[in-house]
Amino acid sequence: MMSSRKHSLSNSYSNSPIVPLSPLALSQDQDRNMVKFSKQFEGQLVPEWKEAFVDYWQLKEDLKKIRLLNNNTTTNAHQTTSFPHNLLSSISKFGLFGRRRDQGVIQVHKRLTASASKGGDLLYETELLEQFADTDAAKQFFECLDMQLNKVNQFYKTKEKEFLERGECLKKQMQILSELKTIIKQQQHRKGEEEDASISCSISCEEDSVRDRTEQEQQQQDSFMDELERNEVPFPDSPTSDEIGKPTDINMKTEKGKLRTLSGRVFSFQGKSLRINIPLATPSRTFSAISYLVWDDLVNQSSKKCGPQGRGKLHINKSKLHHAQKMIKGAFLELYKGLGYLKTYRHLNMLAFIKILKKFDKVTEKQVLPVYLKVVESSYFNSSDKVMNLSDEVEDLFIMHFADEDRRKGMKYLRPRQRKESHAVTFFIGLFAGCFVALLAGYIIMAHITGMYRRQPDSIYMETTYPVLSMFSLLFLHFFLYGCNIFMWRKARINYSFIFELAPTKELKYRDVFLICTTSMTAVVGIMFVHLSLVTKGHSYAQVQAIPGLLLLAFVLLLVCPFNIFYHSSRYRLLGVIRNIILSPLYKVVMLDFFMADQLCSQVPMLRNLEYVACYYITGSYKTQDYGYCMRAKHYRDLAYAVSFLPYYWRAMQCARRWFDEGQTNHLVNLGKYVSAMLAAGAKVAYEKERSIGWLCLVVVMSSAATVYQLYWDFVKDWGLLQMNSKNPWLRNELMLRRKFIYYFSMGLNLILRLAWLQTVVHSTFEHVDYRVTGLFLAALEVIRRGLWNFYRLENEHLNNAGKFRAVKTVPLPFHEVDEEE
Repeated sequence: MMSSRKHSLSNSYSNSPIVPLSPLALSQDQDRNMVKFSKQFEGQLVPEWKEAFVDYWQLKEDLKKIRLLNNNTTTNAHQTTSFPHNLLSSISKFGLFGRRRDQGVIQVHKRLTASASKGGDLLYETELLEQFADTDAAKQFFECLDMQLNKVNQFYKTKEKEFLERGECLKKQMQILSELKTIIKQQQHRKGEEEDASISCSISCEEDSVRDRTEQEQQQQDSFMDELERNEVPFPDSPTSDEIGKPTDINMKTEKGKLRTLSGRVFSFQGKSLRINIPLATPSRTFSAISYLVWDDLVNQSSKKCGPQGRGKLHINKSKLHHAQKMIKGAFLELYKGLGYLKTYRHLNMLAFIKILKKFDKVTEKQVLPVYLKVVESSYFNSSDKVMNLSDEVEDLFIMHFADEDRRKGMKYLRPRQRKESHAVTFFIGLFAGCFVALLAGYIIMAHITGMYRRQPDSIYMETTYPVLSMFSLLFLHFFLYGCNIFMWRKARINYSFIFELAPTKELKYRDVFLICTTSMTAVVGIMFVHLSLVTKGHSYAQVQAIPGLLLLAFVLLLVCPFNIFYHSSRYRLLGVIRNIILSPLYKVVMLDFFMADQLCSQVPMLRNLEYVACYYITGSYKTQDYGYCMRAKHYRDLAYAVSFLPYYWRAMQCARRWFDEGQTNHLVNLGKYVSAMLAAGAKVAYEKERSIGWLCLVVVMSSAATVYQLYWDFVKDWGLLQMNSKNPWLRNELMLRRKFIYYFSMGLNLILRLAWLQTVVHSTFEHVDYRVTGLFLAALEVIRRGLWNFYRLENEHLNNAGKFRAVKTVPLPFHEVDEEE
């Protein structure tokens, strides 16, 4: 069926009549069709594999050269040819018994590489048999075409081998998991359906301590071996040592600088030594691993050097198998996604070859498509069916083991449907944006008339209500910029969903983010407008001061609302990320966690406003109008220090955790950046309190050092810029944006915005505007700088993934064979 469909596709293109067109009409038709397919091709290809796809744009450039040469040749021919010459050329196209058959235009040769006997590559080279009017341009075109075909075949073969190995690995892992689950069920029946049934296994004794083994072993994900309780149990037939060792080498093979692990003892599985690796992703597992190390090193030193009869006591329970099953399920999903990408790669490249060859035939009026297309169809990337077979096998295994043999349920996991964007969302964005602008204009006019924002010795409104508005303004400005980032990431083809590991069916689109921002700020400004109106009408602060507090309480309740309304999954994902940040370094650090922690580093003014508002309402100061109580309280002043450097502390702890997991000193250098920021923030808070020359000098010194440190890290590490030997001066080799001046402008703007701390020294004001308004303006500049940083940070991350052709995650697998030498 597949082969017949391919041949019918090729015949439909090869047998299509070629209608002669004028050079001008042909040029216009070619440009229109090429641009249309180019956009479709670029919009559907896998971003991380872009360099491995057919370079359709380069082939278009070569084809334009041929078309220009043909146009010039045709014009000259029309000027020099005569009627007898045309008559003879027409007669020469016919033989004695009808139209003369073409002798062929090209011939494609196959050449084996030197290592072909050992599974090497088959290369294709094209020879021109007819004399083209533009011989050099045609040769250049076919050389590029051959190079693209060879490149596609090589990449497809490499990725196919990688996915086949992953598939074999998963099948062996699934076999071990199924057998262990079967044994647990059997033991449950024997013990009368006990809830905490476990498998007892024999433990091999090792000479080295766990800490020594930890320093020697390098694995791909951070993991540790849960303790198992020994008791010899006959296991059913298990995979051979070679079978288990193969997938182990595939999944646990490491590159330079991969994750260090906390590994436990091994257990015997039908005479083979295996280890269960569960990632240290939660505090409980982290504490368990640390306690295991401490107990093993400090208490059980004597048991390390045991004789042949020495055995430890370990056990495998249902909880550990549940974690192992989740890991294998995730690996199946990523494998299926990768196979889908590879099928897309195959289809788009085939379509690109057909399109470009069809255009070549129209430009040159030669019959090249039937000849070359047969070669493309028979090439490895289009003829191999291993990926198709593995995809079907993965579907069957997933449905059998993870969907209770319900195909519809299984396919919902394997092929999640994207949420359709509704026009109603766009409508409400415009509606609430208009309402927000109108309410904001009214609020500003009323505030100006009443003089609320002018500098006054005693302003209750600026002390109590303005922090609420300032807090929400900074928060939703940041969120709005995140929506702009999503729009730009999508436009630049940056796969942010893969980098952040977001679920495709639950992630927020940029329209959703804009809707949340406009709706929230409309509500905030509307309530602030009502509050200010009540104040100006003579209502006492004691009567209306609870309104801002109720507004904040409503947003907090909405954030933690357990009902499936108002983006429930995104809200709880945000709460989970905040939990991971606060409990750093107990949680494993992923991209989304430290990305969010970086955002908090730019929201220190918002956090301090939140601290003050919480103190003001929790202590009941809003009832007594004693807004200075929190400022006088010692606990509040001490907490202000903590809030000022807590985001930097969390980020530093994340760097420490990543260094512990991965062993890269680069993370320690990054940790130093956040330590310097903590010191600068602490000096600034101390200066605001005492306003002495000594603290001012300390602020200047610490802030200058931290700024230089941060600028270097922004440009060189996070953005990947300032590369001296790059083909783009002072930029990286690969750029996502076509206009280079944007990068130079962004670097200059980042430099200026990084120096916003100078306001602490200069104390510049805008006429009679309250200093809190100036502070809000400077805090907004920092938020804008962070929004700019977000785009380039993910661009650099995307290029790193694309440079290694990483389009799917490599999920660690639980069962790992241990060599006897270990």
